[in-house]
Amino acid sequence: MTLSDPIYLDHNATTPLLPEVVDAMLPYLREHFGNPSSGHVYGTRARSAVAHARDQVAALLGCEADEVIFTSGGTEANNLAIRGSAEALEGRSHIVTTVIEHPATARPCAWLEKHERSVTRIGVDAAGRARVDAAREAIDGDTALVTVMHSNNETGVLQPVHELAVLAHAAGALLHTDAAQSLGKVPVNVRELEVDLLSVAGHKLHAPKGVGALYVKRGTPLVPFVLGASHERGLRPGTENVASIVGLGAACEAVGRDHGEAAARMTVLRDELWSRLESAIPGLALNGHRALRLPNTLNVRFPRASGSVVLDGAPEIAASTGSACHEGHESASAVILAMGVVSEEALGSVRLTLGRSTTEDDVVRAADALVRSWLGATGK
Repeated sequence: MTLSDPIYLDHNATTPLLPEVVDAMLPYLREHFGNPSSGHVYGTRARSAVAHARDQVAALLGCEADEVIFTSGGTEANNLAIRGSAEALEGRSHIVTTVIEHPATARPCAWLEKHERSVTRIGVDAAGRARVDAAREAIDGDTALVTVMHSNNETGVLQPVHELAVLAHAAGALLHTDAAQSLGKVPVNVRELEVDLLSVAGHKLHAPKGVGALYVKRGTPLVPFVLGASHERGLRPGTENVASIVGLGAACEAVGRDHGEAAARMTVLRDELWSRLESAIPGLALNGHRALRLPNTLNVRFPRASGSVVLDGAPEIAASTGSACHEGHESASAVILAMGVVSEEALGSVRLTLGRSTTEDDVVRAADALVRSWLGATGK
């Protein structure tokens, strides 16, 4: 980023690579080019690098290294978890998910629905948390899998993953969670959560795009949906993306060292941004739970103005709305609508997501720019 670039408040979309991640990757982009499957020294070097990265990812997740499968990203990890477990558990034909899932989860579930599986989508409360009572009613002896995101990508709201895992296991079902947004921001321990499957997206935690991982608890039945050779325990064929895998491992080690301090710092800045906006904009509303959310995420609802119009009037900021625009027609975010917000008000939503590089000066300037834009948009 340069001094003339806008303030980056879109870290839930993607994160910049940490310097130590770049440093770790460079040798495997330059001289260590071997195929990890080769038996000679070039292959041995690459294979050792992949094994070390697997250890680093496992350490952050609180699991064993052989429970980590490398993928091309969070989307592939979700597809492998959802479609792979559904095929492995052929005797059960029911999937339970939520109405606020990312398309990387929602679309595999929809695909299964077209292929002789039934899908129940449970709703959320006004704070954006999946309804455990609805899940309790939905999960039965035919349920193969319950899949719920660890935290929502738009609101940052943390979901009741452990409670849902207990319900799933009581019925003999598996629990999968997409932790793409959470990892590196809040503690994510697979043993404490009692999940069977957990997805990781590298570019959400300062690793490269195009790499991710799937935690697969030992003994969890899973069938690969991509066919090929026996890489990654036969679950994800294809020659490993060594440099990016190394980057993912380095990122996991780096964020694991200080995510408590980083989270505390981002929480302070996030709350300062909210305070400045709330004091200047009467009727500004918060989307999502006030406490149970990611430390970096602030989703606000501007009154009497479209979120996209507010952002257009604040070019000093790079952020997003979560709404969709088709042929000039803007539609509100399905996530915000699911929380019971009426469409006209939901259109005022803006997602502001901070990162490790965000400064207090960024927050002050961003708040000023958003207030000015809202005042202009509403004719104040």
